[in-house]
Amino acid sequence: MKRPIAIVGAGLGGLMLARVLHIHGIASTVYEAESSATARAQGGMLDIHEETGQLALKDAGLYDKFLEIIHPGGQQARALDRHGHVLMDDLDDGSGGRPEVPRGELRRILLDSLPVNTVQWGRKLHSALPLGGGQHQLTFTDGATATADLLVGADGAWSKVRPLLSAAKPAYAGIVYVETYLHESDVRHKASADAVGGGAMFALAPGKGILAHREPHGVLHTYVVLRKSESWIASVDFANRSAATVRVAEEFIGWAPALTALLTGGDTVPVVRPIYALPAGHRWDRVAGVTLLGDAAHVMAPSGEGANLAMYDGAELARALAATPDEAERALLAYEEPMFPRSAAEASEAERMQEVLFGENAPQSLLDFFASHHMR
Repeated sequence: MKRPIAIVGAGLGGLMLARVLHIHGIASTVYEAESSATARAQGGMLDIHEETGQLALKDAGLYDKFLEIIHPGGQQARALDRHGHVLMDDLDDGSGGRPEVPRGELRRILLDSLPVNTVQWGRKLHSALPLGGGQHQLTFTDGATATADLLVGADGAWSKVRPLLSAAKPAYAGIVYVETYLHESDVRHKASADAVGGGAMFALAPGKGILAHREPHGVLHTYVVLRKSESWIASVDFANRSAATVRVAEEFIGWAPALTALLTGGDTVPVVRPIYALPAGHRWDRVAGVTLLGDAAHVMAPSGEGANLAMYDGAELARALAATPDEAERALLAYEEPMFPRSAAEASEAERMQEVLFGENAPQSLLDFFASHHMR
């Protein structure tokens, strides 16, 4: 395939697409707004699923590298009530199918697998203009331009490529996550470390929860979750660390100190993350020379599926392009037709999971979920 392929966004999905294309001898260029691979932290732990993320890594020839970065014990999952009582503790015996890895390490593996200069850093997309015949001209905020015969939007929830295909925009999902970290937890925050355990911890009540995960080197990564309106979010001055912490902590009066300390004892400034989602059945009509993957195509509420779906999308799109290298439109159809129902089903499940986690029957609803699904 001689057609210039432009991938906008160097997240896991865009990099997976570039890697699997490279495996098949197809060149591409990834345009990334960030100035470098280390411009910002890459988030916490990801559980990589056998049926999606792991399959993509196998297609990319990176499965062995993936095995090297698995966090031992990370598949442990426990549920607590607001008083810190352990309601369920599912230990990691090494036989589960969703091992945990650091997102940053996974991204590094993908980046290291690509030819030099595949990723063009500091290229923030300003606009994409159709030129006819499936071609598009990309204009970046630094004034640089590029022309693509095939354009792939892998640029996340607020994709600049999506408007070429769809007028849909993510809508607030009625829930907000407040992110904090504790460092050296086994020494400095032992009660919280003991509460979290070796993997994921869910402390839940109707409309709220404290979700935490143990990361390598004793780091506890926490999301304090509230079902609140956008006006409530706007009323909290998250730029004022102490005031924001106090305001959020007021929602958890009476909770166990080992749990609330995951917020009040945080070693970092709390980061507010309102959750936005596209409609569960989001899709578009075929437009020549352009498609989407990952959050650009189907951003949804957190469910553990987002990164897995993005990587799977990238691998599937690459496989379709490799199968019909001279018929790009046929390849895009072959990719999109199964992607639409797949992502719609996962988005609907993500909506259901928000009710399982934060609905009126929490935490019992989560216990019932684990009991019925036997997730590992």
